[in-house]
Amino acid sequence: MDNLDLPWTEKYRPKSLNDVIGQNEIVKRLRSFVKTGNFPNMIFAGPAGIGKTTCAIAIANDLYKDRIEGAFKELNASDARGIDVIRGEVKEFARTLSLADVPIKIIFLDEADALTTDAQHALRRTMEKFSSETRFILSANYASKIIDPIQSRCVVFRFKPLNEKDMKEYIERIIKGENLDISDSAIEALIYISEGDLRKLTNTLQSAAMRSNKIDESDIYEIAARARPKEIVNMLKFALNGEFEKSTEELDKLMIQYGLSAEDILLQCYKEIPNMNIKEKDKLRLMVDIASYNFRIVEGANERIQLQAMLAHIAMIGIQKSE
Repeated sequence: MDNLDLPWTEKYRPKSLNDVIGQNEIVKRLRSFVKTGNFPNMIFAGPAGIGKTTCAIAIANDLYKDRIEGAFKELNASDARGIDVIRGEVKEFARTLSLADVPIKIIFLDEADALTTDAQHALRRTMEKFSSETRFILSANYASKIIDPIQSRCVVFRFKPLNEKDMKEYIERIIKGENLDISDSAIEALIYISEGDLRKLTNTLQSAAMRSNKIDESDIYEIAARARPKEIVNMLKFALNGEFEKSTEELDKLMIQYGLSAEDILLQCYKEIPNMNIKEKDKLRLMVDIASYNFRIVEGANERIQLQAMLAHIAMIGIQKSE
């Protein structure tokens, strides 16, 4: 595939540890492993889109250069999660000799927390048997789902969502590469909707750029199917002021204009409450309400009824305060 036709998540994926944005302490330690040419089995743990796969591929590129073929194998454990894959494909690769200058091979298992317990026990035995010639890098959203015998044989690196400074640096890299005209408010919107997930950020930005090279805030929120923070805050404030009708009008806009689900709306409410200019006691009440109504919706209650009931309850609190 021509580089111009690649999805931006691949086009702008760093090829070397030197190009990785964020995760500074982890990258520093990985560079030292590359320098020595030896390293332990590793677990990369953390949320999606924050550089776990990127760092695994980058360390292989830095180690093996143009001889990566036959020295690095990547498997997605969520697609092949059974014991047969570990006993077959993984074991076969582990026992082969590396043709690269570095004698150690790497097997990278993405989403390793999706492996069955039996598969993980088989993997532990494979790790022990071929420890002299093969290293394993396991990527997991939840390290706790990986069995203790594997965790004890690995160094665990905990990846964190990227901060605003790192995300801005990454956005500038894409703006320069694609010659985009993007407003400051659109950059802020990208950071807001991505929540530290560079994959989500990149896909949203590419989708917006397919319309036009000139991108503003409204393009980002429309593509991401997210409401602006002020619209969520307005809905909650109307309810707190006892203005139930106005709050439901805002709710209609969120559900119809943006096509947001009830869980999406509640999640954004949860995110915005700490930033609202209201009393701490009112913030606590709102948080309790959101948790209660979210539980009901997850259990299968009608979304519209539950959201309106939440706004009605908040409005009643507001009316009682004013009396």
